[in-house]
Amino acid sequence: LVVQTCRHCGHAQHPPRAVCTACSAMDGLELTDTSGRGTVDSWTVVHRAPRPEVTTPYTLARVRLAEGPILLTVIDAPDEPALDDPVEVAWFDLPDGRALPIFRPTQREA
Repeated sequence: LVVQTCRHCGHAQHPPRAVCTACSAMDGLELTDTSGRGTVDSWTVVHRAPRPEVTTPYTLARVRLAEGPILLTVIDAPDEPALDDPVEVAWFDLPDGRALPIFRPTQREA
């Protein structure tokens, strides 16, 4: 999982933009690897499918990555998450060869 990072100030942002949202630099923006870890800061359980081929229910969540950016994603877990639950990235393979980042619960670090 990668996010855009500014070489000038170190700010990480998602989605990628033409300008750093922290220092306004327009050069020095690059994609960098993340740890793939984050925490749940909001979620909802979806019971009505947006399309007939989508299986419900599923958990849609905002995950704040350890590096700072927030992703809107799906939580792959049998139970609803709780606020600040730790999660890590996993991948959902699409039929066309691409993969979508989803997140799964992990253990809290001591």
